[in-house]
Amino acid sequence: MAQIQLSCSACAYTSAVSRSNDGLIVRKAPFSLARRQSGFTLLEMIVVLVIIGLIMGLVGPRLFGQADKAKVQTAETQVKMLRGALQTMRLDIGRVPTAEEGLAILNTAPNDPRIAQRWRGPYLDEALPEDPWGNPYQYSPAASGSSPFSLYSLGADGQPGGEGYDADIGYVPDRQ
Repeated sequence: MAQIQLSCSACAYTSAVSRSNDGLIVRKAPFSLARRQSGFTLLEMIVVLVIIGLIMGLVGPRLFGQADKAKVQTAETQVKMLRGALQTMRLDIGRVPTAEEGLAILNTAPNDPRIAQRWRGPYLDEALPEDPWGNPYQYSPAASGSSPFSLYSLGADGQPGGEGYDADIGYVPDRQ
């Protein structure tokens, strides 16, 4: 049986085969693609990093924009939920909470026994939520106007006013 060594310097292919007496080729060693040196070259790493950078540059802003949009929608939903709870409580006790009572009255009975007698709370299933940016919701009874109270989130910047994602969200008082 004659043994033949096959190799390719371009791809580091090495295989030993032998020819039997009846002319069949029999592989003696398993197929092997062993590189002369293991690891990545600097050029390969740079190409991969450039590709990752391009993908993040295209996809990243869209993902962050969606997260901000979702926070605004969450704030809008929570304000509507709190408004509904305030309106239900108003029907029970006959008034909206004072500035001192704030939104805490939705989960805790008022101290005034006359009002506590009509209070049917808690009006929220869980603790009073913070807005999606970790700030408390702003509440104040209205001095005048069409709405009996103001209830809003200060937005992403946590400051009154603003535009875009920094804008106040909810039933905002008229500012002059």
